[in-house]
Amino acid sequence: MEQIEYNLLDERWVRVRGQDYTVQEVSLLDALLHAHEYRDLAGELPTQDAAMLRLLLAVLHTVFSRVDCNGEPAPFEETDDALIRWEELYKLGHFPEAPIQAYLEQWHDRFWLFHPERPFWQVPEARIGTEYTASKLNGELSESSNKLRLFSSYAGEGKEGLTYAQAARWLLSVNGYDDTSAKPKGKGLPSVGAGWLGKLGYIQAQGNNLFETLMLNLTLLQDGVKLWGENQPCWELDEPHSAERSAIALPDNPAQLLTLQSRRLLLNRAGETVTGFTLLGGDFFARENAFAEQMTVWRDPDAQKSKKTGQVTFVPSRHDPAKQFWREFPSVFCEEGENVHKPGVVRWVETLQNDPDCPLERKRLIRFAISGMKYGDKDFFVNDSFSDSLTFQLSLLGEMKRKWREMITKEIGRCEQAAQYVGRFAWELSLAAGDKNDTTSEAARTQFYFTIDQPFRLWLQSIDPEMDKPDEKADEWQARAYDLAQKLGKQMVEQAGDAAFVGHRVELKTGSKKDEKKTVLYTAPKAYNSFLYNLRKLYPKKEEGGTA
Repeated sequence: MEQIEYNLLDERWVRVRGQDYTVQEVSLLDALLHAHEYRDLAGELPTQDAAMLRLLLAVLHTVFSRVDCNGEPAPFEETDDALIRWEELYKLGHFPEAPIQAYLEQWHDRFWLFHPERPFWQVPEARIGTEYTASKLNGELSESSNKLRLFSSYAGEGKEGLTYAQAARWLLSVNGYDDTSAKPKGKGLPSVGAGWLGKLGYIQAQGNNLFETLMLNLTLLQDGVKLWGENQPCWELDEPHSAERSAIALPDNPAQLLTLQSRRLLLNRAGETVTGFTLLGGDFFARENAFAEQMTVWRDPDAQKSKKTGQVTFVPSRHDPAKQFWREFPSVFCEEGENVHKPGVVRWVETLQNDPDCPLERKRLIRFAISGMKYGDKDFFVNDSFSDSLTFQLSLLGEMKRKWREMITKEIGRCEQAAQYVGRFAWELSLAAGDKNDTTSEAARTQFYFTIDQPFRLWLQSIDPEMDKPDEKADEWQARAYDLAQKLGKQMVEQAGDAAFVGHRVELKTGSKKDEKKTVLYTAPKAYNSFLYNLRKLYPKKEEGGTA
């Protein structure tokens, strides 16, 4: 077994999906130079693809912040330089071979997966860390010591070890999404939390092929407005970071952030199989106002305190896997305010959209994808992974389309209100049926969101800001939403049964005097009529006010 083995620039390990939808493994160099020929990354999980995308972006940021498309030295001096560089790359339709090849050849020795001193994405010092088997490395398994996955996608040797290609992909993923179960080896060391990617409400722009996806996320200006510091990916360090649980300053350049070593890792192998790894905590920094991170949704964790002090603090906002992504539209794509800070990648795409020289077609559809891990108590273990996406016309992000975004936000707000009405309706039906310990409200709201999910996505995707009128599109959706909610309500009445139709009297506190109560008769017809009344107020007929 050789000490120096498996160079990631030459070996096939990056999973991509071809134009014919077949999946193949290619080298890191090939993934970049032929990105225009692939539909997308095709790793085992969307979270793994997110980690892989950030590695590819780190290479592109480093190369094209230093040289132009011909490989001639041309560092950015003004913000316009970055925009011009991006436009030149995009118009090529592929990444130029010479500058990428020259750069990666220069750093070829830093991409060995196995190396006695500089193994890629690893440090030899991690050998003293917590030891894990291959099932912990493999995100499709991730079995804890007390939780066995009954229907695993791997069996036999596939559970006990990984190929070098698999291990390399999961190495990136574990670094970004590791849980907090590993114990520190040193004394008095701070808590570092989950891996950096696991802390994010991860979001990326999605193109029609891998080249477009990389370009849309290649934020050559921070938040679309200012120049970055000099790029410094982890493989360019004279000495790799090796100290356990090290607090560092917030990176001022994308390559350093995209290659952040949240964990100290070292793969273990037997023969041609990776059998596991050892792990220590790695680099971390405060997440508050860490706006160098371009691929996350943000939130103000204490809006009331911020309102009193006048100082707003934002932190990355993890996605709720039970909440459809379109319900986050207001906090992701709308105007910034006291409690809103848009993701950097969204602001970057807006900057491109507002540039009259940008080669992006304004009528093209753009997709924003999210992914993440759902962790258990205190991020101590991973429960599940999830992903979602949203597609709409690019021109919705232009400066002149604020009214459109405001209209969409209002309709999402109406959907939230309609869900509350559905939940209350379910509660009243339960009382009518004689069930005083109702637990159906949340399930009913979930069912409502499931019912309107695809219709809302299709409606949003159908909006053409250049041809449509906001009021007419709002009327279109309101009519559709009312119809869907009404039909769901009718189904709920039918399922409530005869007992709910006859009804039950329920004793309720009046609230006017202590211990004073009154009796209210709940019936399915009464509850249904009240539901329809509230629904019609929310979604009035056009002749009654429409979008008011």
